Amino acid sequence: MPRACPGRVPPAGHAGQPGRDPRARPASTAVPANAAWRPTAPGMTGEGPPPALAAERGRCSPHAGRSPFPQAAPCRCGDRRRDPRDDRGAVRFDRRTLARRFSAVLASLSTNVDRTFPEAVPQKETRMAKTQWVSHLLNRGADDDPWAVSSTSVTRGQLRGAVSEFEERFRNQGIGEGSSVLLRMTPSFTYIQVLLALWSRGAQVVLVDFRLKPAEYEPLAQLVRPQYLVAASGAGGPVAGFRQESDFTVRRLPDGRPAVDGIRLVQFSSGSSGRPKVIGRPADSVLAEIDRHAALPGIPGAGDRMMLLNSVMHNMGLVSGVLHALATGATLIIPPTLRPAEVARLMAATGTTAVYGTPVHYDLLSRVADRPQLPALRLAVSGGERVPQETYETFRACFGLPISPVYGLTEIGLIAGDLSGTSVPPQLGLPVPGAEVKVVDEELYVRIDHSPYLYGEHVDRYTDGWLRTYDRVRQDPATGVLSMLGRADSLAVIGGLKVDLTEVENVLLTHDRVTEAVVTHGEVIEAFVGADPAVGADELTAWCRERLSPVKVPKRFHVTRLLPRNSMGKLIRDRALMHGRVLPESPSRAQGDR
Repeated sequence: MPRACPGRVPPAGHAGQPGRDPRARPASTAVPANAAWRPTAPGMTGEGPPPALAAERGRCSPHAGRSPFPQAAPCRCGDRRRDPRDDRGAVRFDRRTLARRFSAVLASLSTNVDRTFPEAVPQKETRMAKTQWVSHLLNRGADDDPWAVSSTSVTRGQLRGAVSEFEERFRNQGIGEGSSVLLRMTPSFTYIQVLLALWSRGAQVVLVDFRLKPAEYEPLAQLVRPQYLVAASGAGGPVAGFRQESDFTVRRLPDGRPAVDGIRLVQFSSGSSGRPKVIGRPADSVLAEIDRHAALPGIPGAGDRMMLLNSVMHNMGLVSGVLHALATGATLIIPPTLRPAEVARLMAATGTTAVYGTPVHYDLLSRVADRPQLPALRLAVSGGERVPQETYETFRACFGLPISPVYGLTEIGLIAGDLSGTSVPPQLGLPVPGAEVKVVDEELYVRIDHSPYLYGEHVDRYTDGWLRTYDRVRQDPATGVLSMLGRADSLAVIGGLKVDLTEVENVLLTHDRVTEAVVTHGEVIEAFVGADPAVGADELTAWCRERLSPVKVPKRFHVTRLLPRNSMGKLIRDRALMHGRVLPESPSRAQGDR
């Protein structure tokens, strides 16, 4: 007589549970399209899953509530390494194989435009290429392995269970391959689970930041015209912190257009220098980026505890954080609040080994008084914008390790980085394995298979397989290391001379009472300065005249305590937007032409 497994619920064919079909599902109940409902994933706040659903999954961990950090003890039956999903007959691929298969499918479609879809490529294989890239990530690890921690911990089995539940509900609501869905939810584990479930259904998901105001959000929605809207219940303003779970509604929209063929992830550029660009990425682009992360020396992996300070709605938080951790087995730690003192305490309590953030996060962490000891912390990764020299030096003095840079674009993801601690600002490190770049007239270009811009926009940015980044860099001819010089659109021609506005910003930042600076050029050079209220335009003019040639000195200064930033935390650099936001707050600081 086989002995029953005393650990987690075993899969079919496992000793102690013979004859059970793991593919059997309970009868589903249709949910009204506009109904609000609360997720019931085990381990979350609120109700657990229906008993039938929990039994059907066979993935609820008996170890819930344990600390997620020690190595999970093996099941006493000795079958710890088996994954229940291995017995379901699914075809399994590594990331590179799956990316090649997906590319082959797309190539076959493009060369068989006059043939019917079943003749061009087997439908089953196409579905596999379009949807199984998600299960490929979800199937990693055992059920009782820790997946993520915020207010409480969630195991990988609980994640799989929640995604399966959401996927069933979206199926009942008609969302499937070819559906276009706009996702606008509160940052939470529910948000991540919903996104994975929508991708599992084969949907194209458009990510829109919950914090955007109606005037910012509505034009984006009109531009992409999704078929479905998945939105937080009562969405209407900013949200503070990260939640374990969040409520949402699903609504079918009239006159929505279907997904762009092959595109699974749609994001918008930061919009720091104007109107956001609509960027679409297929599954193989996302998988290729995950591979580039895995090839970067020193990257967190299994056994690491990664604290993520970046928003999960944007590329660094989503791919570098959530999907990379999911693929490698690292435990994701997302603080429920970004108050610096509480973030530092959570780092100590969880034994954080790596932290991902932006320069603003590291500046705030450096200011925390009575910081706890962080003996496990070995890595601090920053992206989004160049790390100011002062922030780099202060953080290193406080925490005993440097800030390691990574550089990427929403259009393609990770391009360069150095986690060894040897690169200092403005160095970005080497191009990562898998990224092909070239530097032309101090401007960076990146090889990419197709234009990432949807709806025929920005054709000037993509030519003959090369994407123009508009970032000015220098590449060391001996080492290949890239260093950031500024933006190509930060060059202004004044009196026949080229003026690098980034240089002017750097001079302003050397003033001991200036914390932020954005310099633009219209009719004249203007400087928008975040500084101590006592700092005046006359003082800043004198400061610049001592350090810059006359043609580079700003003619107008606009001083305020804090400069506006976009939803990604980047300083806004559009001159018209800055005029609209800064001038009304400090009209007395605007100085006339000199």
